[in-house]
Amino acid sequence: MSTGGVEKGSGGGGSVKTPADFLKSIRGRPVVVKLNSGVDYRGILACLDGYMNIAMEQTEEYVNGQLKNKYGDAFIRGNNVLYISTSKRTVAESG
Repeated sequence: MSTGGVEKGSGGGGSVKTPADFLKSIRGRPVVVKLNSGVDYRGILACLDGYMNIAMEQTEEYVNGQLKNKYGDAFIRGNNVLYISTSKRTVAESG
């Protein structure tokens, strides 16, 4: 009988997921990348490295929530990245 100890993997989903596991699992999926400047880039995550340098495809640039530009491929230097989030919905569904 356990007395207050937390077992690894207990609580909901099975195994414990690290941030590196999350980043590996979202490759090839739609993401939102928010920069320190406040600009959002939405597109398909092609790849990223340990410095958070990011390559994206089908990229759209949003400034203050407004679509400003569309790019085929975009490369973002990691020191500019505030966060990476998976997209809950596509741009077409949000309208």
